[in-house]
Amino acid sequence: MAGTDIELRHLRAFASVARHRSFSRAAEELLITQPALSRTIAQLENRLDVQLLDRSSRHVELTDTGAQFLEHTERALADVDTALAVVRHRATLRLGFGWLLPDPWAQRTVSRFEEHTGASVTLTRTDDPVQALRQHTVDVALVRGDAEVPTGMRAVRLYDEPRVAVCSEHSQLTRFPHLDWADVPYWPLVVNTVSGTTGPWSWPAERRPAEIIETANYDEWLETVAANRGIGIVPEVAQRRTKHPALRFVPLVDAPPSPVRLVHLPGTQRSLIRRFLEAALRSTPE
Repeated sequence: MAGTDIELRHLRAFASVARHRSFSRAAEELLITQPALSRTIAQLENRLDVQLLDRSSRHVELTDTGAQFLEHTERALADVDTALAVVRHRATLRLGFGWLLPDPWAQRTVSRFEEHTGASVTLTRTDDPVQALRQHTVDVALVRGDAEVPTGMRAVRLYDEPRVAVCSEHSQLTRFPHLDWADVPYWPLVVNTVSGTTGPWSWPAERRPAEIIETANYDEWLETVAANRGIGIVPEVAQRRTKHPALRFVPLVDAPPSPVRLVHLPGTQRSLIRRFLEAALRSTPE
């Protein structure tokens, strides 16, 4: 019978397209691709055996049947959200991060998510957020830098952070007013191999730094740079938030930005993670 295979995802997709009058904006809101959204709407119309949306004009419009269906859909979704809110105040989402949550993004995101869902966020500092995600000790991982996301995980890019160079107070680099990105490979480079934002992977193979000093976490990286074993490259937030008497920060010229992403596993805590991603995207810097 028509309608027996209708799922909440169909209703949420239809309501979003109807609200925005746009497949592209609805896809952004739902954090799915536009082709996937189009398939979901087509499934809904096929299973109901009715046309809900008129796609013939430049803008998406509701058919008469679609307008009537939208009223009932919005009431149904409101009832579902109310029911979920009853239990969400007991729900917790675990956000894993390697070092220095970006500010004020983190504070805005957590506040918006908790206010809109009734759930709470637990902040979990871990040397390897991706591994923690793989072991299910966190639900979402904040990942910085341009290293590849492991197969099977999904990533949402939030925004880019500018990079800055950092060195020991005794480093020759302190004599320079700035450092060009192209010149970084000529310096010994201290790399956090687990959660660092810049490493050999940040350059083409033929242009990579000749000397790499590997560390396994942010604290080791920090003290190795302070001990003048090499220089480091970090997002600019570190300059504002790191207070170490032996470190000096040097402007970095022509450096590619460092992406900030949220990584999660598909199929776990789907509704809660979707709401957190929505809050995260709305809290990104202008």
